[in-house]
Amino acid sequence: MVFIGALLIAGFVLVTGWNLLGARELKQQQQIDSKTFFDLVKLSFGVVAGAGALVALVVAYRRQRVDEDAALRDTTRLHNERFTTAVSQLGDTSPTVRLGGVHALVGLADDAPTRELRQTCIDVLCAFLRLPYTAASDLPAGDSAAQHDYVALREARHTVIRLIGDHLRLPAGHPHSWQGHNFDFTGVAFDGGDLSEANFTGGTVRFSGAIFAGGFFRFNGATFHSNVDFYRASFAAGTVDFGSATFIDGSVGFEGATFSGGIVHFLYARFSGGVVSFAGAAINDGTLNFNGAGFNRGDVHFNGVAFTGGNVLFRQARFIGSLVDFDSAQFSGSEVDFSHAEFIGGTVDFSDAELIRGDVDFRNASLARGVITIDDASAVSGVITGLA
Repeated sequence: MVFIGALLIAGFVLVTGWNLLGARELKQQQQIDSKTFFDLVKLSFGVVAGAGALVALVVAYRRQRVDEDAALRDTTRLHNERFTTAVSQLGDTSPTVRLGGVHALVGLADDAPTRELRQTCIDVLCAFLRLPYTAASDLPAGDSAAQHDYVALREARHTVIRLIGDHLRLPAGHPHSWQGHNFDFTGVAFDGGDLSEANFTGGTVRFSGAIFAGGFFRFNGATFHSNVDFYRASFAAGTVDFGSATFIDGSVGFEGATFSGGIVHFLYARFSGGVVSFAGAAINDGTLNFNGAGFNRGDVHFNGVAFTGGNVLFRQARFIGSLVDFDSAQFSGSEVDFSHAEFIGGTVDFSDAELIRGDVDFRNASLARGVITIDDASAVSGVITGLA
């Protein structure tokens, strides 16, 4: 079909060239000389040659596309075969085989021919972390076999977390970077791990229902430029460190979370335009440390939170046009410390809050166009200090 089209184009050019000899009032002849005729013939064949080259180019392009599609099919088939093997290793009872499956699956994610296949590998790694996991404190006393299995499984799980962190630290343009992908840690039991300096940019990150029980989990220096969900997560007896982390525009949700004895550090974290919500959370003897944090039009919501012996620390924090909302919160034996904090156009709202043996400290705080609202707040042996 392309060749026939080329012949038609050549014929069109020949006829047009012939007609132009008369249209431009060139010298009319009943017969054209041989030179003119051969010039027209050469022009026609030149067009045919160009069309032939075009045909060859189209054929080469189509052949290349066919070859590329065939190569992608072969690569995908090989990927799927390797994927099946890696998943089988991941489910093996042997600790060494299982650990080999972790590394094999990570390597597959790096070599995945499409973004979708890489996401599938990531999904399986996250699903591995979501499998039932018995904490060390719940192991049968004196059961050395159970202890051995626990240590081996813990090593595999921490390896998954470490490798995820390694890939999230890579620049976005790196071929092995996992930025922009989805991570589902729903219900995962964490007893330590390291995602420090990770870049959560794009994609969705879920820690809803996760349990941070014991150990030290690091998010320090991480960047959150996407939505992160800690809905109904549990923080007990361990330490979770968001120190010097950066939250940009996205939201971090701790709604309904429980803090019972654990410590969550936001020391010197930076919030810019994002929202961190603890609405409906329960803080029972836990500590939230925002000391030295900076809020630049980044809001923090504690509305409806029940504080029972827990502490929320904002010492030397800086608020620029930000809202810190304690509306309808209840404090019983708790401390909220804003000493030496600086408010520049920000608002702290304690409207309808209830202080029962609670202590809210604003001593040495600096208010430059900042507003502290305590409308309808009630204090039953609770104290708000530092307000003129």
